[in-house]
Amino acid sequence: MPEEYISVIGSLNYDILMKQKRLPLKGETYTADSVSYEGGGKGANQAVQCSKLGVPTYLVGKVGNDSFGEELIKRITHYGVRIDYLLRSTKDTGVGIVHVLEDGAVYASIIAGANYDIKSEDIEKAEIIIYKSKIIILQMEIPINIVEDIIYKAKAQGIYVILNAAPAKDINKEALRKVDYLVVNETEASYYAGEDIYDEETAKKYAYKLTGLTNGAVIITLGKSGSILCHGKNCIFIPSVIVDAVESTGAGDSYIGAFAYSKYIGRTDEEACIFATKVAAMTVTKVGAQGAMPYLDEI
Repeated sequence: MPEEYISVIGSLNYDILMKQKRLPLKGETYTADSVSYEGGGKGANQAVQCSKLGVPTYLVGKVGNDSFGEELIKRITHYGVRIDYLLRSTKDTGVGIVHVLEDGAVYASIIAGANYDIKSEDIEKAEIIIYKSKIIILQMEIPINIVEDIIYKAKAQGIYVILNAAPAKDINKEALRKVDYLVVNETEASYYAGEDIYDEETAKKYAYKLTGLTNGAVIITLGKSGSILCHGKNCIFIPSVIVDAVESTGAGDSYIGAFAYSKYIGRTDEEACIFATKVAAMTVTKVGAQGAMPYLDEI
């Protein structure tokens, strides 16, 4: 029987964020305005947001035996994330290089490192908590075969599965059909739909191509334009919350953590999307991801 916690199986990255007026041109060495160092990785970010909202949350993943790994562990434990099954790798800790422009736009590259060293035997060690979770959250910054295997086993136990298909990549269609909630942004939605999705109109027009891939609901996040919640051919537009954005690092992860929290406490899908929109909007008003994510009493 599912227990009262959420398990996140995913990535941890040490993020280096450079604020600058523009991206460098080809061959140019451009001087950024400032730099900051943050805990990141979609898995870690989503686990932190769940934990900051008061949900008991486990994070299953891998970091290297290096100073970056030590710092990431220190940061997520500070936010209350449970690390009983966070393992060490002989590979380096994952790293993200993030360029943050003045309008809050983000351009990022990541080095997978230890995140791609997660093996089946590592998941077996964590099965005692994974398959007793109330909700499982997955992303695509770890090996896809691990993601697929967890989906199959979780659904056999009747556990709700939220898949953030980011970054977009091929996944077994049978595994995808078992997902309860597929969450993608415009770029990822375009990849899976095979169509150019960039606003409310195109999201509604092509959403059926995504809902046809999964047995549950599909959420397409559209950044500052809002989001679309779809069940079959029925789509609801969730407007954004207008704020003075500083930068958008971690906004999507904040959204997913807040959505998972809402489902955890029994809210409807629409209520969950509305709440997640508010939480993500608060996150973009500060620099970084995990530190910018709000606690429940701040919302």
